[in-house]
Amino acid sequence: MKFFQKKINNKTIKEFFGKKETTVNSNKNSNNIEASDESEQLESHATKKINIVKIIEKYSLIVYVMSAFIINFMIETISRHSFVAAYNFFFERGHVFLYNSFIIFVTLTLSYLVRKRVFAFMVIGGVWLIGGITNGVILSFRTTPFTGTDLKLISSAASVSTKYMSIDQIILAFLLVVVAIGFFVFLGIKAPKYKGKMRYRRNIVFIILMFASIVPVTKYSIDARILSTYFGNIVIAYEDYGFPYCFWCTVIAKGMDCPNDYDEREVKNIVRMDGKDSYDSEKTPNIIIVQLESFIDPKLIKGLEYSEDPIPNFRKLKKNFTSGYITVPVVGAGTVNTEFEILTGMSLRYFGPGEYPYKTVMSDNVCESVAYDLKNIGYSTHAIHNNVASFYGRTGVFAKLGFDSFTSSEMMNITNYTPIGWAKDAVLTNSIMDSLNSSEGQDFVYTITVQSHGGYPTEQILENQKISVSGTNDDAKSNSIEYYVNQINEVDQFIGDLVEELSNYDEDTVLILFGDHQPSLGQKAKELSNGSLFKTEYVIWDNMGLKKKDKNIKAYQMSALALDKVGMHIGTLMKFHQKRMGTKYYYSDLDVLQYDMLYGEKYVYGGESPYEELDLQMGVKDITISSIEVGTQDSVIVKGENFNTSSKVKVNDKDVDFEYVNVNTLTLPEYSICNGDVFEVDQVSSTGEILRKGITFTYEIELPELPPLTFSFLDSNIITDHRRKH
Repeated sequence: MKFFQKKINNKTIKEFFGKKETTVNSNKNSNNIEASDESEQLESHATKKINIVKIIEKYSLIVYVMSAFIINFMIETISRHSFVAAYNFFFERGHVFLYNSFIIFVTLTLSYLVRKRVFAFMVIGGVWLIGGITNGVILSFRTTPFTGTDLKLISSAASVSTKYMSIDQIILAFLLVVVAIGFFVFLGIKAPKYKGKMRYRRNIVFIILMFASIVPVTKYSIDARILSTYFGNIVIAYEDYGFPYCFWCTVIAKGMDCPNDYDEREVKNIVRMDGKDSYDSEKTPNIIIVQLESFIDPKLIKGLEYSEDPIPNFRKLKKNFTSGYITVPVVGAGTVNTEFEILTGMSLRYFGPGEYPYKTVMSDNVCESVAYDLKNIGYSTHAIHNNVASFYGRTGVFAKLGFDSFTSSEMMNITNYTPIGWAKDAVLTNSIMDSLNSSEGQDFVYTITVQSHGGYPTEQILENQKISVSGTNDDAKSNSIEYYVNQINEVDQFIGDLVEELSNYDEDTVLILFGDHQPSLGQKAKELSNGSLFKTEYVIWDNMGLKKKDKNIKAYQMSALALDKVGMHIGTLMKFHQKRMGTKYYYSDLDVLQYDMLYGEKYVYGGESPYEELDLQMGVKDITISSIEVGTQDSVIVKGENFNTSSKVKVNDKDVDFEYVNVNTLTLPEYSICNGDVFEVDQVSSTGEILRKGITFTYEIELPELPPLTFSFLDSNIITDHRRKH
């Protein structure tokens, strides 16, 4: 037996590891076999390696099943930030845990297609773990979990990463990514190969059957109410159904399903019930909507006390004007989904779970909106946001939602920022007034604030803050809430200043203020006095003496409610909400209209949408140069209007180095200017994309005026004689 074992060991060593045969002579008698100590150690070490590999290969299905369970448990532990929570999920939602483990197992079987099975197994398992880690990290910064749509927001996430993570954390994350990539590269080179017969046909058939089995298993799980296809609350859905299932739902389930009763007759019947457009052209006010980032009444958080009221201006408006709760589709993040509902009147409940229409259907479709509806009756339409234009792809989307102009941070002279780097909202008052003054007629202005955006520091970064918070023994939580409350207080001051400015404005105006979602402070629904994470507040101010009528609404009803208050019944969904809100078939008919307008045959428009993408203009003010001056030490001074830190100087259509001084002055150090040089100041994005071109200015040297030449009769004779001689 000893001889037979050594013979097998020598053979397997050579096949699997490419090692030389040990000093065993199979032609000699077994009693004469001798081996050195070094050879014995090599054989023993190699035997252990081979046995492990052979065991994995022989019992691979069992290993994969066990690994799927372990990976799934690790994912849930990381996502829930608790081993105990994952343990409870395993026992309380066992069928769901089994289903998710099955999904992971099926993906692991792909490793049967390659010889380096260990490598493939580690990569697939690693991808699942990376997804779980990403979800856990994201949930430590915001309430909304990691979804498939987040993969399309990587560029936007990168631009705001410094707001959530310190430089040390970013460097650490980068190093971990490098280490992970290095590990997989090393594994790909060093991983052992499967030496048996590959049996591709059998393996391919097996893998196809495994993936095909997902469909009936999922259908059974849904029919048995183990799983659900509708995520009314994506946060709770991830807690109830686990990361693997929910994440893949957000990847696969996009857009809207065709309603069962969808046809031309049904659509026309719905539209006919809502009647024709009607409004008084003599009584159309300016309409301003301000979407307040993460804005809530801090007094809704139970058990906390504040040294003073954080939002006195908003509270006063609630008391005197129409107000109430507004149900929004997101928690802690996902601003643009609330924005989408407000602008279009469409409900996100009919879209894919966790979907961002701005990144899916709106990337290549024009959609009717309140902006288009108002533009059709003569309004100028403006969007404003004191953040970068590219965030959530707004530069492309706003052109498809009916906006004439978009004033982003690149168009503003922002000088004040929060400690974590967000622009303060006070700058928005001037931008709103500039938009109102940019046209002669009525204006629709949609403004998005950013100052109170997370993340909220868990350490005290400012001393002697205006408002102090008491009622919690958790220092980290106390610091986060105190930071948030003081930012909200400044936002409230912006609200007060804006209302005062509009009160003095000599045009009828309606101002809608609302919170886009709850802040990501880690609060639970039971910790809020309104009992919901999906409720914020709104108020509708006006200078027209409109009657106060409080009402709780959904975000997609907001614009329709505001238009209804001033007697404006225009647009497909605006009229639908105004006429049909609360009726028997309200939600099913809304589903039909939304599908037809975005995905269907456009029956509501007679078969073809009348809306076209607009030529969106960035900002409402020209960037002008008034003069070019030569300074000291060969410098050039450019004077003009509306410069900022996003400006770029071109001379003769070529970029030149410059220094920003202030909104009216730029300097070009050590530049040799020439007569006829053409100067231009453009506004550009962080990537160098020109957002708005400035008006060109040609530098011309002013020559001193010479006295007019005078000739006497004698002079003319001299000149004549001189010419004759030559």
